[in-house]
Amino acid sequence: MTKLHELFDQQGQSPWIDNLKRSYVTDGELARLAGEGIRGVTSNPTIFAKAIQGSEDYDADFAKLVATMSVEDAYWELVIDDVTRALAILRPLHDGSGGTDGFISLEVAPSLAYDTNGTIDAARHLHQRIAAPNLYVKIPATAKGVPAIRKMISEGHSINVTLIFSIERYDAVIEAYISGLEELAYRQITGPDVGPAPVSNLTGVCSVASFFVSRVDTEVDRRLESLAAQASDPGKAERILALRGKAALAQAKLAYKLFQQRFSGPRWEALAARGAKVQRPLWASTSTKNPAYPDLLYVDNLIGPDTVNTMPDATVEAFLDHGVLARTVDTGVEEAEATLDALKVAGVDMADVTKVLEDEGVASFAKSFDEMMQRLTDKANALAARSQD
Repeated sequence: MTKLHELFDQQGQSPWIDNLKRSYVTDGELARLAGEGIRGVTSNPTIFAKAIQGSEDYDADFAKLVATMSVEDAYWELVIDDVTRALAILRPLHDGSGGTDGFISLEVAPSLAYDTNGTIDAARHLHQRIAAPNLYVKIPATAKGVPAIRKMISEGHSINVTLIFSIERYDAVIEAYISGLEELAYRQITGPDVGPAPVSNLTGVCSVASFFVSRVDTEVDRRLESLAAQASDPGKAERILALRGKAALAQAKLAYKLFQQRFSGPRWEALAARGAKVQRPLWASTSTKNPAYPDLLYVDNLIGPDTVNTMPDATVEAFLDHGVLARTVDTGVEEAEATLDALKVAGVDMADVTKVLEDEGVASFAKSFDEMMQRLTDKANALAARSQD
C-alpha cells in the first residue's frame, strides 16, 4: 500500500499520471505505476511531442511508416500504438473498478479546437480505430467543442473534456454531458436513429471534466502584480498582492460545489437509475509553477470523493513523499467565494483571464503539434536523402 492507494481508498480520489511515452509500455513503467496506485493516464500533444522528439524509441518505426504514408499519418500510427498498448496494461484496473478508472486519454488534433464537425468526426474515428472501453478521447471545452462533447456522449462514447478554465464553461460542459446521456437514453427506448447501436443501459459511458488549476494563478498573479504596481496607496497594493496564489483553488472549490449540485436531484437521479456515472471533476495542471508556493498546493487542497487529480511524474513523487491525506476540496467554500469577490474588487476580470488561458492553451498545443510535425518532416527528408545515397 502506498499513499496513492490510500488517497483512493480513504478519500475517493483517483490519482492519475499526466504523461505517456513508449518506454512506459515497453519497460514496465506503467505497470509499476499502476502497482503504486496510479489509476489512469492523461496525455496531450505537448506530451507526445516531447516523447517522440526526446527519444530514439520511435525512430525505427517512424522510418518504416514514413516510407509508405505521410508524416502526419505516421505520427498518428506511433501514438495509437502507444495508447493501444497502454490500454491493455490498464484494462484489468478498468474492469476491476467497474469502468470508472484505468483510462488512457488521447486528444484530437489541436487544429480542430474551433471546428465542431471536425472534432466529432475525429473523436468518432479514434473510438472506432481503438475499440477499447478504457479509451478517453479528449475534446477541448471551447465554445465549438461543447456541442461535439454532447454529440459524442449521445453516441455512447467516453470523453475527457479538457482545457476548462472557468466555472461558467464547466457548467456548460456538465450540461453537455447530462443532455448527451438523456439523448442516448431516449434512443435506447425508441431505437437508434443515427450513430452506433446504443448499449443496453448507460453504464458503458464515462467522462471526466478536466478543470485546469495552476495556470489560473499564473495569469491572475501577473495581473495582481500589475495592479499593485499601479496603486498609489501602499495599503491597497499590499491587499492586492495578498490575493496572489488564491484564485485557482477558489475556482476549483466552487467548481466542486457546482458538481455536487448538478449531479443530484430528479433529473440526474433518472439517469443514475439507468446506470449513468457522474462526470468526475479532474484537476489538471496541478504542478506548481511558482517556486514560492508549496509543491503540492494544487494536490493537498483539492482532495475529495468522486474526483481525479492528474499529476506529472515529479508531483506524483512529491505526493508519495509528503502528501497530506485529508478531505479538503469542499472546505473553505465561503472563503473561496470571498476570494473571487475580492479579485473583482481589485480589478481582475476573471472572464477575460479564462478567455486568455483557453486561447493560450489551444495555441500551445497547436504550436507543439506543428513544431513536432516540422521536426518529423525534417527527419523523413533526411531518411529519404540517406536512402538515395
